Amino acid sequence: MSYLAGRGIADITGEAAGCGMLGYGKAEQQSTGIHTRLHARAFALCDGEGRRILLVVCELPLMSAGVVRDVLRRLPDGYTESNVMITATHTHCGPGGYFHHELYNSNTGGFREQTYRAIVDGIVEAARAAHADLAPAVLRLAHGELLGASVNRSRRAFDRNPAADRAHFPHAVDPQTTVLRIEREGRLAGAVNWFATHNTTMTNTNTLISADNKGYAASCWERHAKSAGLVTAFAQTNAGDMSPNLLLRPGSGPTEDEFENTRIIGSRQYEAALALDGDELTGRLDARLTHVDLSKVTVRPEFTGDGRTHRTSGPVAGASAFAGAWADGPGFKGFRPGRNLLWDTLSQQVIYPLAPGLRDAQSPKGLCLPAGLVNRLRPVIQERIPVQLLRIGPLYLIGLPAEVTIVAGLRLRRTVADIVGADPAQVLVAGYSNAYAHYVTTPEEYDAQEYEGGSTLFGRWELPALCQSTAGLAEAMRDGVPAGRGTPERLRPPRRRHRRQGSDSPHPGRDFGDVLSFGRDGSVVTARFVAAHPGNDLRRGGTYLAVERLCAGGGDGGEGDWIRTADDGDWSTTFRWAAAGGSASTVTVTWDVPADTAPGSYRLRYFGDTTSGPFTGATGPFEVPGR
Repeated sequence: MSYLAGRGIADITGEAAGCGMLGYGKAEQQSTGIHTRLHARAFALCDGEGRRILLVVCELPLMSAGVVRDVLRRLPDGYTESNVMITATHTHCGPGGYFHHELYNSNTGGFREQTYRAIVDGIVEAARAAHADLAPAVLRLAHGELLGASVNRSRRAFDRNPAADRAHFPHAVDPQTTVLRIEREGRLAGAVNWFATHNTTMTNTNTLISADNKGYAASCWERHAKSAGLVTAFAQTNAGDMSPNLLLRPGSGPTEDEFENTRIIGSRQYEAALALDGDELTGRLDARLTHVDLSKVTVRPEFTGDGRTHRTSGPVAGASAFAGAWADGPGFKGFRPGRNLLWDTLSQQVIYPLAPGLRDAQSPKGLCLPAGLVNRLRPVIQERIPVQLLRIGPLYLIGLPAEVTIVAGLRLRRTVADIVGADPAQVLVAGYSNAYAHYVTTPEEYDAQEYEGGSTLFGRWELPALCQSTAGLAEAMRDGVPAGRGTPERLRPPRRRHRRQGSDSPHPGRDFGDVLSFGRDGSVVTARFVAAHPGNDLRRGGTYLAVERLCAGGGDGGEGDWIRTADDGDWSTTFRWAAAGGSASTVTVTWDVPADTAPGSYRLRYFGDTTSGPFTGATGPFEVPGR
């Protein structure tokens, strides 16, 4: 079967200063600048019979149902909630505040309209570009194995699984790396990689916006490509218990430098993907989606594993959920993974005896946050979730808005594979897709009540409920019949509490853009400028900084003689904003000169905005010698 394929990429970077970052949930982790910008990468596919699929991989902490809804409203005809998958890479160093459920806006001062609009507009821009780019293409699919880019951060829970499941993962990690390649006229035009590792190499002490290891992998492939316009995305799969911090400490492994670790783990994913070629795909595109109320699923005996019918409950966070995943970043004081005496005792001796249905669904969890009850007052956590199944020839993607452990993912993959007659390697769990509903563990892992089990909000039967729902989609796809849509989550208007007060003013005796200091320390060049707040203009699709090189024969060094060699999306640069008292502020631009930089005269520039309009600042020229 012939295919059309198109690619698009767009900036989705939100507020670079004063916005709480989403992922670690730390109030003190407020954005202070940019290390790498965030992007949405879109891939539109169409088969010979006109069936379509749109996959958008977003460098975001989580995916918001509100974002998905507003994007779908602006897509061309033919793209629907069923055949569009919008998924997040799960960086923990991106601005938050873009949810209609309040838990995820809790450290951002409420809903952030600027960040929300940047994300929605950027995704739409990437998606429309991919649709406009549709052209004849060859699709290739390849699988490989990658070790040394992940470690199991919840081994005690993993070891509770049956021996047959553990034998599938002899290193307690999912090493499968999968690449879908898009080729035009024999040249690579686009690629999507799926590999299970958390995008948490950057720690909860970092306040610079970062696409983390998966973002580094994508930009590395695109910038090193011989094909102009190459778009590559590094997507998540069942990464729920997979950490990139190989020494099981935040920012640790393989080195003790979180920036270097980000580069290394990203490079390993990129190099493993680059080495794969694969066979040409044939077969149809197809899509199914249903909305499931996870708080009230009756799970049939063939899915529960104990031969009895069970029922999920409303969402409740366990005490261990507040402990955090210690390998990636500790949570809140007073909580620990596993047992928490106060909350366990209260639950087992007081709450569960009064509510046997809740006990069957949630025990042995030490109940801590009854989100289902809170939802009746204000929406804090999503309960009705989209469950999706996409087919791209022999490849099947299970779209779930959750962080799925590798054994839970294996069970979902086998469920679909058995129904459609596929090899389980050809079935992937596409986690973090279309919304967010926290974690999914196996019932055996759930009983350990590690961080992941405490964050499996709908109880120990949540995975069997999802297997049952996914089986329904697989059967509908196999039989060529529609799937029941279910009832989507009703999204209430978010609370818009955030307001940035005040106006900018320059330092006394200075103008905006003036250079306050300039220096070099080895390969690192640093300049500090009189600044304005970055929130005056997010410069989506643009930059706050530039590294510029004087052209050969540039003469007097005027504006036309300088060419840009790097911006605030480059790994080698950082952009840091800081308040300087009153309404004054500074911006510090750094450039770590890459080893392969061409010798010559360079300068650093800063681009800012006040309410009166844009301004710029620039250092004097400095020399970069040959190496």
